[in-house]
Amino acid sequence: MTGYFPAEFSVEITEDPAGCTVRIAGELDYDTSDELVETVVGHLHGHRHTAEVRLDFGGLTWIDSSGLSALLMIHRTTSALGAALRLDNRPGFLDHRLRLTDILDHLTGPVTAADLPGPEEDGDHTRAGVP
Repeated sequence: MTGYFPAEFSVEITEDPAGCTVRIAGELDYDTSDELVETVVGHLHGHRHTAEVRLDFGGLTWIDSSGLSALLMIHRTTSALGAALRLDNRPGFLDHRLRLTDILDHLTGPVTAADLPGPEEDGDHTRAGVP
């Protein structure tokens, strides 16, 4: 009997003059979405002046609702830091899910004043929950 072995998940971050590129490969799902968020958010907290974050999905093989939630959490962090989020090399299944859930424009739209931390900050945390 042949078992199903999911594609191995990996996240690789490289710095460039405009910001950073995050290469995502494998399945972005319930089992891997926390790893993506922790890796990207941790990196951004160490590089608060990043102007742009590019998520490169060239190696993505699958995404579920947990993966979409991870993208929304990353967007929350980039917006709070005033960084633009770009979604590069999106496979068809990702585009389909982003359009079906109506979050593509939200994730890739410009950072607005409403996205930036304001006077309602609570201690060391912004309203977006980013320290």
